Amino acid sequence: MRKNLILSIAVVSALALSSCSKLGPLSADNFTVDPNPLETQGGKVPATINGMFPAKYMKKKAVVTVVPELRYGNGQSVQGQSATFQGEKVLGNDQTIAYKVGGRYTMKTSFDYVPEMQQSDMYLTFNARIGKKSVEVPAVKVATGVLATPQLYKQTLMNAGGCIAPDSFQRVKAQKTEANIKFLINQANLRKGELKNNTVQEFVNMLKKINADREGLNLKNVEVAAYASPEGGFKFNDKLAGKRQDVTENYVKKQLKSAALADANVDANYTAQDWDGFKQLVQASNIQDKDVILRVLEMYKDPQERENQIRNMSQGFRELADGILPELRRSRLIINYETVGRSDQQIKDQFTADPTQLSADELLYAAALENSAAKKETIYKKAAELYGNDYRAFNNLASLAFNEGNEVQAKNYINQALSKNSKAPEANANLGLIAMKNGQLKEAENYLANAIDANGFGEALGNLNIAQGNYATAVKNFGQSTSNSAALAQILNKDYAAAVATLNNVKNPDAWTNYLMAIVLNRQGNTSGAKSYLQKAIAADNAVATYAAKDLEFANLK
Repeated sequence: MRKNLILSIAVVSALALSSCSKLGPLSADNFTVDPNPLETQGGKVPATINGMFPAKYMKKKAVVTVVPELRYGNGQSVQGQSATFQGEKVLGNDQTIAYKVGGRYTMKTSFDYVPEMQQSDMYLTFNARIGKKSVEVPAVKVATGVLATPQLYKQTLMNAGGCIAPDSFQRVKAQKTEANIKFLINQANLRKGELKNNTVQEFVNMLKKINADREGLNLKNVEVAAYASPEGGFKFNDKLAGKRQDVTENYVKKQLKSAALADANVDANYTAQDWDGFKQLVQASNIQDKDVILRVLEMYKDPQERENQIRNMSQGFRELADGILPELRRSRLIINYETVGRSDQQIKDQFTADPTQLSADELLYAAALENSAAKKETIYKKAAELYGNDYRAFNNLASLAFNEGNEVQAKNYINQALSKNSKAPEANANLGLIAMKNGQLKEAENYLANAIDANGFGEALGNLNIAQGNYATAVKNFGQSTSNSAALAQILNKDYAAAVATLNNVKNPDAWTNYLMAIVLNRQGNTSGAKSYLQKAIAADNAVATYAAKDLEFANLK
């Protein structure tokens, strides 16, 4: 009996000692993870873990380090940021958990994303000790899978393609030719010497050219503006400027008639005292008392008072009389006309007949008229051959190569573009797109910093912000764009109605267009619609089928 009693006491003591030296397992019920499943953001897989140590779990001398671990692939794993907790009798700086009541905690962690993580499990592992003795706490599975939809930007950015350097071709361009006729002081007669000056001769010759080329040049109107300098009384100058207008207008009408353009509109006017022109000439001059004269113009609005104040500056006025005022006794003759370039068909025909007769802008415009990538390439190559110092053709060849997935060739053309213009914005933007396609976000950011003026910059920047996890900003970057990437940004920003509208208006829909529509519809609860679009996407591209098989967006459809 006594032996049995002693044995019982020993067993109880051993059990007590054993219980004091163990922490025991934790359950998944002790943890929540947000989000679950995990989701990529900015190339990372972030997670917020809310945990709870139950009452009477954390021994007073215990120290427990919680280590998040993502397990994926064929036995691969990666650890995230850990957090350490301690019992009441531990001297340390970590969060203390009371033995009797337990305690709650929040910790954040993240993992660098790799595609294999789509199929993964997140565990919490524990490094624990009581006093100096290590104790084992089994790992706990707390989340399954990684939703990688933000990473689809690597596929969707190909829908808009590379950045094309634009042409500046305008079929109709507004042009003007201007001439000046000067008059002697207080006179309004046209002097023969003035009518033979270069600007007047150019004026007359341009009228003849317009008449000779009615198809390529279109006369809008001719303006006549006559002026008198601002010295002398207003009444006299008003009459004088009016006479200068009349004689100049008659001269212009005579020239129009001579050029068989008599029906042209002539808009004539005069200015009695040209104070505005006076101010401009003074500002541009180095005459004595310049600042004083300009101050007078600001202080006095009455013309007579202005003149009196300026005349009081004897030396300054002499300079004005010799160098400024004669320039204001004039008439301006302005031909407003349009140059009319080749039509679309004429440009196409000219390229076939003799592309050397086309300008660089006409060639780039010709490429824009074509839908075929092969035809575009032919034209860009000819443009690069004929205009080798123009970066645009080389850049656009790079864009075509990028669209075909040939990054090596794309970089080669980009380097040629940059050799012509080291600051070429589209070339830098395309380098940024290539970097993004390869997940090199820092490099992409550096390239785009030099591409602010690039055609298509908003599209490129929007993709970068998707990659960086800035979805609302990305939506703003895309603006009114109707590309796959623009729709992806809207999906990630949870604006599903906008995403549907964008996808319905994608200019060149592809397999990923249908895939994104499947995501939207599935998130909206339209599983039948989601299945239909998913099937279309898979039928169009085998790569989509491989991706979809791992995508948690459609876990409910499997």
